[in-house]
Amino acid sequence: MENKEVLQKLGLTDKEAEVYLALLELGPSLAGQISRKTGVHRRNIYDITERLIKKGLIGYILKNNRRLFEAASPQRLKEVLREKQQELEESMPNLTLLYQKTKEKQETNFYKGIEGLKTIFQDQLDSKEILILGASSSAFEVLPFYFKWYDKDRVKKKIKVRIIASNKLPKIPLSEIRYLPEKYSNPLAINIYGDKVAIILWKKPPLAIVIREQEIADSYKKYFELMWRTSSRK
Repeated sequence: MENKEVLQKLGLTDKEAEVYLALLELGPSLAGQISRKTGVHRRNIYDITERLIKKGLIGYILKNNRRLFEAASPQRLKEVLREKQQELEESMPNLTLLYQKTKEKQETNFYKGIEGLKTIFQDQLDSKEILILGASSSAFEVLPFYFKWYDKDRVKKKIKVRIIASNKLPKIPLSEIRYLPEKYSNPLAINIYGDKVAIILWKKPPLAIVIREQEIADSYKKYFELMWRTSSRK
């Protein structure tokens, strides 16, 4: 990468980089000398040097009432970078807040395949409780080994799961399971967690839609609670 390009990445304009590099080569110089070296018009040299002075990258002395400009040590560039890093750190809370406000808006994402399903289940591990309506034993056929590790992480985080199923499920740790009549069995399951609803079709390859919207999640939670009261413990 060329020196000029490096300086531009640090926030210098094209002409600022040229003037700074010229002063590194020339040493203390008058505006006219800088102009001849860079090809930048002399009138513009004074504007550019003023900006570089404010950035602490050049200085000047008066000699016979004329400004003699001199580049600061390149070590100053490291300080400029540190200052930018500090400014970024100070701005990070506000930037994060803006990002979170955007993320709180409604989202609908589609997933296909095993890896997509794993993404959804990993996301559930940030919630306090998971509600599953229509859990199917097909899930253990589509992801035969995954749930062992998923449940291990879930239990470690003390995340409880309440499940309404229509066919017999294997033992699931930290869960409470209730059942609907088997005639209602189907490969579609609805997982409700936090402000999200994941609608999962357990087939090969599996498909899923995840909706992020608090009102939709709350509505599904109410429907789940209604079904929970009418289902049996078996």
